[in-house]
Amino acid sequence: MSQETKTFVVTRFDPDKDEVPKTQSYEIPVEGDWKILDALNYIKDEVDPTLSHRWSCRMAVCGSCGMNVNGEPKLTCKDPVSNYGDTVEVAPLSNFPVVRDLVVELEGFMEKFKAVKPWIVVAKERAVEEGTTRQSPDELADFKQFSMCINCMLCYAACPVVSNEPDFIGPAALALGHRYNQDTRDEGAPERNEIFRDEGGVFSCSFANECSEVCPKKVNPAGAIQQAKLRNVLDWAASFVVKRGGKES
Repeated sequence: MSQETKTFVVTRFDPDKDEVPKTQSYEIPVEGDWKILDALNYIKDEVDPTLSHRWSCRMAVCGSCGMNVNGEPKLTCKDPVSNYGDTVEVAPLSNFPVVRDLVVELEGFMEKFKAVKPWIVVAKERAVEEGTTRQSPDELADFKQFSMCINCMLCYAACPVVSNEPDFIGPAALALGHRYNQDTRDEGAPERNEIFRDEGGVFSCSFANECSEVCPKKVNPAGAIQQAKLRNVLDWAASFVVKRGGKES
């Protein structure tokens, strides 16, 4: 297997020692089939055990290993080293507080995530003897794409609104909320739409489409947000329809 040498310029930050982040360079041998995560693991295991970075499955499923590579948000377990030249810059995801080195704080994201009620809301629990709620393939297709999110946060790092508007709920959370609004088994759309219409909701989105461009699972959060905008505008317009004689006119 082919082997060459590359220099990785990695952002380092120790909150106990550093006031601001700095960079450290590592010149290492790389294999031809390596991903960026393989290089970071090599540095951690063979060169500098003090390096901190987050990863888990190495299969583009868990979403843990998102980082900025040469300034672009990437899922490092599927980003080939061969895509880059002799020098590769690796930094923590933008728009998140840094815990240490390449590890970012996710608490703020999780609060926004929970705010959109990303679960099926029902007014009354279904009796066991009634069986499961049936759903057709066409009904599933209405939201399946938006259910593929792995919470890698690449969309938050890429989003220009997140960087300028801290209260913006953000692409992944809004797309997931829309996913449940589209689910025929769910009854929570009125609650979610109140959140969507509030400050930091769907109308804060400027439709830059950067979130969909970087999404490794092709979830298209930008598209989900535009659909949610349309749904809320239509609901708003419908609220002005005057009812006469029990009929809308």
